[in-house]
Amino acid sequence: MKAFIRVLLFCLPISVSYAQPRTDAVLMNLFATNQSPIFLEVIRNPDTCRLQIIYTQINRDKNNNPTFKNYYFNVDSTNYFNPASTVKLPLALLSLEKLNGLKAQQVTKFTAMQFDSAYSKQTKEWRDETSETGYPSIAHFIKKAFLVSDNDAYSRMYEFVGQSAINRTLHAKGYLDTRITHRFVRMTADENRHTNPIRFIQKNGTLIYAQPAANNTDPFDFRRVAKHGKGFYLKDSLVNQPFDFTERNKFPLEAFQQVLQSVLFPLSVPAKQRFNLTADDYRFLYQYLSQYPGETNYPKYDAKQYYDSYVKFFFMDSLHHQMPEGVRVFNKVGWAYGFLTDASYVADFKNKVEYMLTATIYVNRDGILNDDKYEYNSVGHPFMYQLGQTIYSYELKRKRQYTPDLSPFRLTYEKRNNDNRPPVKDVDN
Repeated sequence: MKAFIRVLLFCLPISVSYAQPRTDAVLMNLFATNQSPIFLEVIRNPDTCRLQIIYTQINRDKNNNPTFKNYYFNVDSTNYFNPASTVKLPLALLSLEKLNGLKAQQVTKFTAMQFDSAYSKQTKEWRDETSETGYPSIAHFIKKAFLVSDNDAYSRMYEFVGQSAINRTLHAKGYLDTRITHRFVRMTADENRHTNPIRFIQKNGTLIYAQPAANNTDPFDFRRVAKHGKGFYLKDSLVNQPFDFTERNKFPLEAFQQVLQSVLFPLSVPAKQRFNLTADDYRFLYQYLSQYPGETNYPKYDAKQYYDSYVKFFFMDSLHHQMPEGVRVFNKVGWAYGFLTDASYVADFKNKVEYMLTATIYVNRDGILNDDKYEYNSVGHPFMYQLGQTIYSYELKRKRQYTPDLSPFRLTYEKRNNDNRPPVKDVDN
């Protein structure tokens, strides 16, 4: 009883979910090996913290072809969590797919872009001094979205793809319970339905391709209500009622895991779930899903603030920010409103180990949203680290019939140049 009381101190009392969550004994037994107090308290009371976990074992045959086995802990697609920045992953893929579908052959992910405004709250963006060219581009947005989870990069990709195409395409690929309805700036539902006019230009400013402003008239299905907490702040005023996420973005954990798997192992998912990407797109995505901010020259992020494990929750130790030798994590994270979420593919080139791990947790002791009082550092991050280390330690010992050849994921990363440009700090993420 004492452990349960302590959990209630840092997790939100929640509404009841009547669906039966999936839990496998394999994970129950594995988690019992970790005696960390925080880890044990969360695992013993998963509903209190809205915890969901998917552990994916990867086994190779003699030809190095992988097979995947998912193990679930408290996974329930009807149990809403705020996906936060995790939706930047599908937006990056949809942006590349749209580029590949354009008939203007001169337009690539590296082509300079400019955003105009044509509707309420829309903003212009003609320059980006953090890029090597001084202009925005889809490639640069993806870098920023993956390296430090930049919010403006996501909103600009949202504007490029368009609200209608985002949701129609994801649903057509089989991600039916997913919806993406808004930018990461304060806008009304109507304003989020409208997206900016955009142009692609040559280095001398000559127009290559123009995309007009758009308005999505497709309806959304908001019948499933999602309200959390006991209150929230609206500007400086406390509203004593649950925060309504019903019309916000939704990205169930299984869909998140499958989207990442579709990028890293496209042949392992049904053809309709794959994205129309080129070989160079895949290489580019692999690099920036796993490269560290401190290795990158454009943008030149402050390596102290944005350390190696900054967006690698399963390896983000509060004391040491270095990653284990030989390990690269290909992942995307999200955090907002007390939710922490990560979907990762871990490749250990030194020990020849690979696996996927996806999880979300909610930490909000006072039940108030928008008060910036969430237990990320005291509970959320320590739990995610302990979860990551539990699975990693198990994988290091797990017997495999065939040792995986991880060479497709062995990349040449950038080296930071010593120049006089000031590093980028305090990104809106």
